[in-house]
Amino acid sequence: MSIGFPKRVVCLTEETTEALYAIDADELIVGISGFTVRPPHARKQKPKVSTYLDAKFEEIIALRPDVVFAWSDLQADISAELIRRGVEVVCFNHRSVDGILSMILKLTAIVGRGSAGHSYALSLQERVSMMAERGARRERRPRVYFEEWYDPIITGICWVSEIIEICGGMDVYAENRIHADAKSRIVADMLDPVRRDPDIMIASWCGKMLKPERVMARDGWDAMRPLRSGFLREIPSPVILQPGPAALTDGIDTMMSIFDEWEGSGRP
Repeated sequence: MSIGFPKRVVCLTEETTEALYAIDADELIVGISGFTVRPPHARKQKPKVSTYLDAKFEEIIALRPDVVFAWSDLQADISAELIRRGVEVVCFNHRSVDGILSMILKLTAIVGRGSAGHSYALSLQERVSMMAERGARRERRPRVYFEEWYDPIITGICWVSEIIEICGGMDVYAENRIHADAKSRIVADMLDPVRRDPDIMIASWCGKMLKPERVMARDGWDAMRPLRSGFLREIPSPVILQPGPAALTDGIDTMMSIFDEWEGSGRP
């Protein structure tokens, strides 16, 4: 009797889609999230059956998936409803760089592509290690304030905080990385980020473009050093806030380049 690995899968978030495309297993995917932008051709090739918090249940069931892949407590309700309707669901819940690599190993093993997944995860791990070696060689380490949302202010999730350190920076809200949920990373005091005196501010407002004027209009933020020095920067959320390959490739590259520019500028 042959082992029956899944042949039809639905990916409700982008990272599983990107990982399966990366190992040439995209033929298994029969449905994706409407927020998927990586790889860009996935949007043209696959039906879009969900947003982040909502799903088209009838369309998903009509696709006859062997398994649906979801992510985190944010998709717990979607997962529960699919389970009630008889669909098998695997919901990943990782929040760290190691968690991203572990997710890839588990995902690819589930679909019977464990060897390819191991090679891919290893290549990403080696890339992260190379970046960490570069970051460790910095003569000057920037103090970094990362803002995931603007109203209320929310600081960066764990893997973002780790990437800041991998690239040779210091996350001024590193203590918040232990919190999996965004509510626990809310900054109640609007002036606290100013008092923490960062060298660089990076904004990645989930699903929205940075509007510098919105930041500059905050009471008391005229004293925020990055706003005066020109080191208020944006990293698009699909690149850094996706708990998957994007954060460890384009995300880490963009973070590193910002830190390189800051260090090269000779800013105190």
